[in-house]
Amino acid sequence: MSELGENVPSYQKVRVGVQEPAAAVADVDAWKAREHYPDLLGGGGPLFGVALELETGGWETLTFGDATPQSAREGLSSVMRRRAANAAKAGDADAQAEFLRAAERLDHEVVDELTVVGSRYRVLRAEPYIRMGPTGPEPPRPSDPDPVKPKSGPSREEDRPVTGFVIDPLTESGMSEAILRVELLSRVPKRGLVPADVHRDAEAAQHTHPGGLLLPVEFMTVEYVDGDWRSTAATSPTPQAARDTLALYLRVLAPVLEGLDNEARVAYAEAADRLDAERPHEIEVGGKPIRVVRVERLVRIGPDGPEGPRPSDFDPDPPIGVITERDRAQGVDIDYDERPEPSEAVTEMSRLMRLEEERKARLRDD
Repeated sequence: MSELGENVPSYQKVRVGVQEPAAAVADVDAWKAREHYPDLLGGGGPLFGVALELETGGWETLTFGDATPQSAREGLSSVMRRRAANAAKAGDADAQAEFLRAAERLDHEVVDELTVVGSRYRVLRAEPYIRMGPTGPEPPRPSDPDPVKPKSGPSREEDRPVTGFVIDPLTESGMSEAILRVELLSRVPKRGLVPADVHRDAEAAQHTHPGGLLLPVEFMTVEYVDGDWRSTAATSPTPQAARDTLALYLRVLAPVLEGLDNEARVAYAEAADRLDAERPHEIEVGGKPIRVVRVERLVRIGPDGPEGPRPSDFDPDPPIGVITERDRAQGVDIDYDERPEPSEAVTEMSRLMRLEEERKARLRDD
């Protein structure tokens, strides 16, 4: 089966094709996961990013992972300013001015799409999902890429497979992914379990953006508390990156945020050491299981490309320019050159971060 139906628009087709060996193995793992982790649950609220429409077809993701549309708009403003700087280096004053005007507009208006220097940029939206089974959420699969060694620093944006990923409904996939896409596209949160406007927008999206594509899978850590699994961090591009994020939390953030005594600090540091040495998918810390889990993200696609923010999406903050103007009107004058004395908590966290950086430096030298 290469598509669903004979007269289905291209953006609504689900194409299945012959896979390369590695992709074929991953598709088999995906099929096995359906047996052991049969339930699909929402992985938290929607995520947002920025995409560029390509002349060759599809949309390329430039940024992704923001929790609100406004955060993604600020990311788009940063993209505009970077491209303005590149245009200036290339001696293209007209393009530089156009990119800067776009950035200035984003600083003062709620804009989810712009055409700049002949190209369309859009804030895009994706829904995260996690597979669940009798033993909890699905951990990484054997076929998921997983670097061998802990990293010495946080993952950069360019390290993420989602950055530069092309959202194109004509992309072929394996059978298991195709079935998953069809399942996710049919999902609408049950009436009464979510606010009425959220349910209304989800139903509308099935008609305005009936197609869809899965972004590259990412990973995050969740902890088991009071009979429920709860996320503890944002997503990471690989299982090891998720472990690195958890280890940093255990060594640097948890001692301050959780007010740990010396004994607990030692226990948390030992848990972080086990993460580095054994690279497990699950570890117990402070009596709580913490697991690295897979997160799938579905982008809906319509006749004009990927879905943007919905009216019901949580979006509490106005553009930065609006905030600045409001503060000035209220007589609030922020002097960014005058920095307050750091709190005791900030000072302690800085000390622990310095110790962590020294520890990593010693490991690199060994």
